[in-house]
Amino acid sequence: MPVRQILTDPDPVLYKKCHPVTKFDKRLASLLEDMAQTMLAANGVGLAGPQIGMVRRVCVVLDTNNDDKIIELINPEVIATEGSQTGSEGCLSFPDKFGIVTRPNVVTVRAQDRNGEWFTVTGQGLTARAFLHEIDHLDGHVFTEKVTQFIEPSDEEDEEE
Repeated sequence: MPVRQILTDPDPVLYKKCHPVTKFDKRLASLLEDMAQTMLAANGVGLAGPQIGMVRRVCVVLDTNNDDKIIELINPEVIATEGSQTGSEGCLSFPDKFGIVTRPNVVTVRAQDRNGEWFTVTGQGLTARAFLHEIDHLDGHVFTEKVTQFIEPSDEEDEEE
């Protein structure tokens, strides 16, 4: 399970819309394991395929509400949101760049697991923020598009996504 290189802005791969995953095999399982290791090694709470050069709809998120379990999301889609939260956000692909972003506080996502089985998962707080941040990556969008105010890294309190 090697740690992969994380692409940084302005790499054009970060701005590409990802293709759906159609093959659920050992190669996908290996990719998911590499992504989890890469995210953890970088002290992140989420990592999407394009951040490691894979233009596929796959991401991993640390569930901060559930003993830091890693949630694997393949072909994810947001099916419900509620509430609102405004806070500091960063990104592993934008080192030392942080900003204030408003997102829903509770997010329910429908996705496939590594075997292709559909499931739903609900996250709140930082986990909800990470779900939306990573799904944005899969659609070719980055958090800086949503920032209302950039802040200094020393002011940043949340982990990077």
